[in-house]
Amino acid sequence: MFWLSGRTRNDLFLLYCFTDTGVPSEELRARVAARAALVPDLSVRLREVPRDLSYPSWVPCAFADDQFFEHHLPECTWPAVESALGTLLATGVDATHRPWRLHVFRAVTGAPTSSGPVTVAVLQMSHALADGRHAATLARALFTDLPQGTEVDAVEASVPPGKSGGPARSWFGAVPSPERVGAVVDAVRGLAEFPFRMVGTVVFGVGAFRAQRELAALTEAGEVPAAGGGFAPSAVNLVGDGEVSRHRVRMIVCQAGELRVPDYTVTVVVLTAVSVALSEYLAGEQRLGAQVPMALDGKARARNNYRSLGIDLFADEPDLRARARRIADDLDQRRRRARHPLLAAQDRVTTCTPAPILRRDVARYPLDVVPDALAGHTVVSSVHRGPADLAFGGPVLFTAGFPALGSVMHLTHGVHGLGDTVTLSLHADLPDLDRYATLLRTALSTVPSALAAAP
Repeated sequence: MFWLSGRTRNDLFLLYCFTDTGVPSEELRARVAARAALVPDLSVRLREVPRDLSYPSWVPCAFADDQFFEHHLPECTWPAVESALGTLLATGVDATHRPWRLHVFRAVTGAPTSSGPVTVAVLQMSHALADGRHAATLARALFTDLPQGTEVDAVEASVPPGKSGGPARSWFGAVPSPERVGAVVDAVRGLAEFPFRMVGTVVFGVGAFRAQRELAALTEAGEVPAAGGGFAPSAVNLVGDGEVSRHRVRMIVCQAGELRVPDYTVTVVVLTAVSVALSEYLAGEQRLGAQVPMALDGKARARNNYRSLGIDLFADEPDLRARARRIADDLDQRRRRARHPLLAAQDRVTTCTPAPILRRDVARYPLDVVPDALAGHTVVSSVHRGPADLAFGGPVLFTAGFPALGSVMHLTHGVHGLGDTVTLSLHADLPDLDRYATLLRTALSTVPSALAAAP
């Protein structure tokens, strides 16, 4: 993920909206610094290795002043914050300096669910540090009063004891000697490991090939669900020359009860609403799909522990109840396949691959090519971020998030629950985002009642 961030914007952005009670910003800054010091994964940065001879490692570091940035807008209004977010989403943090930054907007008026001023806090985080689920855990630690001595578990024991983590910007600049020595040691270790990793890559590669054949046989026999996906690109995938020219966001904050329907999960209800809105937006496209990230179980060492599922939205099914049932079944089938142990074989190959080989593959991967078959036309990423017991100068109101755009995906959806609220966040590079947002608002207001109606 770190090397990929050099080619495309893939940072995580977690927005939290709080009641603004007038607590001074310097006091909020001090609280953030104090809480971050108690969380191992908020007190590290990446140390690169010369010529990428080994993988970057996480080393400890202190909170930096620029990790808390207060934005002063010409107008402190909700539309102005949405506009500013569009600018932020086009940026990326430098994980070798600090892998996260907190953007703060004070005294914002006109926010959803609030009649008074709010504080908007946007936690920007390198995807190399965490996936969506772990990022939410880190955000919770940042906005929760932690007793002195409390530590939040890190993903892995990635901070070697006895290694310093002072600032490092280049190999030839003002770099502390221990830092340079540590980088050289990592490079030597990478060289020594290279032949063993190559052998492991070949061995695991053969195992992955056999696993792939076995999985194909099981799929053909009907014992394992098919992979899903295979959707032809649509107008939301073929935008301009493929490059993301701008970032725009809209947020729809709902009461969770409005999206709760017996026998259906909130994710299925939202996917059904997206199927209605997207179908109308694309003027009756018959076959639509969504790419849905699924967190994997277990305590894997990977900081990004998920798979993407290709879910059919069954836009050609006129009965919304039948459509929702088919979406739920398809989601269940793709989840079953994603959890199959044979799929882990390829993960072992990637884990064992020597750093220079993987670095080369990331650099050469054709990110700007839109394939003939997609896993989905849009992304729908759903994460529940726990109870609404967070505070940042005032109680929390709701949360939001914005899955990244790319040459294939020009419209993404975040579905984020917090307490009794669920926010639908739209992140797009479309000329008429407001039109789609209106269609989705309408679908969100009509689909739950249609699903709840007696057959």
